[in-house]
Amino acid sequence: MVTIAITQEYQDIDLSPSKLEQLVQLICAQHSIEDGMISLTVIDDAQAMEINRSYLDREGTTDCFSFDLSDDPAASTNRVFEIVVNGEKAQREAQQRGHSAEAELALYVTHGMLHNLGFDDINEELSAKMHAREDEILQHFGYGIVYNRDAI
Repeated sequence: MVTIAITQEYQDIDLSPSKLEQLVQLICAQHSIEDGMISLTVIDDAQAMEINRSYLDREGTTDCFSFDLSDDPAASTNRVFEIVVNGEKAQREAQQRGHSAEAELALYVTHGMLHNLGFDDINEELSAKMHAREDEILQHFGYGIVYNRDAI
């Protein structure tokens, strides 16, 4: 069984914790994660800047942080993920891109989960593969194409 804990530290975004939990459960099921603990926290820009500075030695804000704390990252059981998403950035990006903040936040959650499942976006080819997978998941979940929205 996968247990999901959701903490909303940034309150100015309208989100459904149960829907986010269902999204995470779907991603786990699609990627054969049978057992684990996933912590999902929604933060603001200031918190994102602090995490960026503290953990990655980078300045500025970002959309998502993902940490795989599992003892065995190749296993399908005993997985431990920490996903931190920026709700404030999701609101800005959603407004600019013409979809809901909930869909943008779901993209960030999906992105973080995929990083912890071995996907990467360090080059153009891997990035295209990862973003296509994000859109597949988000379409399946009812959000439609979110990342590659401009391509349709």
